[in-house]
Amino acid sequence: MTDTVETGEVGRERSSGRGFLLFLRDLVVIFLIALLISFLVKTFLIRPFWIPSESMNETLQVDDRIIVSLLTPAVVPVERGDVVVFEDPGGWLPEPPAEQEAGLLGTVDWFLTFVGLAPEDDHGYLIKRVIGLPGDRVECCNDFGQLTVNGVPIDEPYLHLDAPGQPASSVAFDVTVPEGHLWVLGDNRNHSGDSRAHMDAPGGGFVPIASVVGRAVLISWPLERWTLLDGYESSYVGVEPQSAPEERLLPLGVSA
Repeated sequence: MTDTVETGEVGRERSSGRGFLLFLRDLVVIFLIALLISFLVKTFLIRPFWIPSESMNETLQVDDRIIVSLLTPAVVPVERGDVVVFEDPGGWLPEPPAEQEAGLLGTVDWFLTFVGLAPEDDHGYLIKRVIGLPGDRVECCNDFGQLTVNGVPIDEPYLHLDAPGQPASSVAFDVTVPEGHLWVLGDNRNHSGDSRAHMDAPGGGFVPIASVVGRAVLISWPLERWTLLDGYESSYVGVEPQSAPEERLLPLGVSA
């Protein structure tokens, strides 16, 4: 009897140990599947980003976390009024610092960003609102201080100015957007290094559509600011599309 009892106890211990290993295996499989799904979502559907500057106040605040849809412009075309994230067309931003966070913390941060669980805060991304599409003639300002797109005055409820009654831009401009490019401005209009600030650069301030990463659709953090981002399509009602010029200087380092 004693031998039988001891054998049974050993069998139960082995069964328990094997069950624990199977449980760990299942956890690892679930974890890897979750990472794969997160990576695929981050690569093809949505991606988180972090807002480091005030150029889009009051729409976006410093340290806001946003969700960006990667379906634009690959599947869904860019529209006037969209808030888009795009890669630096060339010379819009200073060179990023060479040093990166080292050690375990830096590795963890890189991994979480890689799989899409941490927001992108890469120094080479910008975020602005699309004002002009290919072919559009964008001017500022008319007698009432408004932007006009193809001759139509634009009401900009998202606009943040230093004082009431100021024109929509402190810098006058009259541009026609070339094929495959966009004209973008910040909502915090007088504190934004946008297309106007680069009109004398090789690209004329235009952003290649190919540089657009996606459209910002949601403020996800902090929770009290959780909201969908409005494209204000009604502000551009009546603006007729125009044919874009086929030839134009492109931004430095960007191919056609």
